[in-house]
Amino acid sequence: MLKRWQLRLYFVMKRLLDMVLAGTALILLSPVLLTIAIIIRLDSPGRAIFAQERVGVRVKARNGQKFWEIRPFIVYKFRTMKQDARSDIHQKFVTALIQRDDQTITAMNGKASADKKFKLQDDPRVTRMGKFLRQTSIDELPQLWNVFRGDMSLVGPRPALAYEVDMYSSKHLRRLEAQPGLTGMWQVAARSQVDFETMVDLDIQYVENQSLLKDLAILFKTPFAVLKGKGAA
Repeated sequence: MLKRWQLRLYFVMKRLLDMVLAGTALILLSPVLLTIAIIIRLDSPGRAIFAQERVGVRVKARNGQKFWEIRPFIVYKFRTMKQDARSDIHQKFVTALIQRDDQTITAMNGKASADKKFKLQDDPRVTRMGKFLRQTSIDELPQLWNVFRGDMSLVGPRPALAYEVDMYSSKHLRRLEAQPGLTGMWQVAARSQVDFETMVDLDIQYVENQSLLKDLAILFKTPFAVLKGKGAA
């Protein structure tokens, strides 16, 4: 574990890294982002950007002690589903994952291969363009704006949904002890190939061993994990 002064320095450096890399990426990728937005609009009716409330955290200090304040924020993604699609299908699947209801998971995913079992497949809400965006993780790129704003970091546990957090045990809540990230241990180590409990274990491992070197290593590994496409939707 880092000492108190090392932890403070780490959070300062992490924030600077987030602002520089996310800001640079937004500028360099702006023509690509605009092109993708246009294609989404042409592919199906609706807005190009999907905004959704997620549960995040922000580090606070009181009496010289650090603690994490849980707070909601709006996350941005490229729209991959039909406009105004309902969330009940996904909520049912997430509930099954958290409760380890293999029967429901299998029923909803049919004959999905082992590396896709823990990610909802053949979702009728997903558009043609949306399927490609999910497979390549391009749908996550607008979250660079969340990183630049400070809602998220480049590296950290994925931001949780409110109805997901409502089902968390005390152990699961530990993954909220770090700012949510665009990528993280789960993405580079396993992605959607592992069950919910293993994902939580990976997030807790990151929470307990955060460092700038670890963040840089995860950032370096992320493109290779995306290119492999294992566990993608």
